[in-house]
Amino acid sequence: MKRKSQSFTRGKAPRGGIPGRAEAEALAGAVFGFVTGDPARLMRFMDHAGLSPASLREAAESPDLLVGLLDHVVSDEELLLACAEAIGEAPERITLAWRRLGPPEPESFGA
Repeated sequence: MKRKSQSFTRGKAPRGGIPGRAEAEALAGAVFGFVTGDPARLMRFMDHAGLSPASLREAAESPDLLVGLLDHVVSDEELLLACAEAIGEAPERITLAWRRLGPPEPESFGA
């Protein structure tokens, strides 16, 4: 499978490292704006997350919503690349924001 983005190179850390929490939340907010700016993208996210319009409104202030949104975007390379271009960020910055806000390190799972 040919990669669409050469942004990630195995073994090299992206410039800037993992963003701080405030920067990661700001990036997540920009991603939220991108996804909610298009009804088709928003509906796809809502279907993927199992959210109704009412539950989306309720979750709008929750940090978990932003993590779920980032998870949705980084799991789809085409969506990630389109989002990165639209918000003027490198795809790896979005992925690093997801890493900062989201999944725990595998070492924390226990044996």
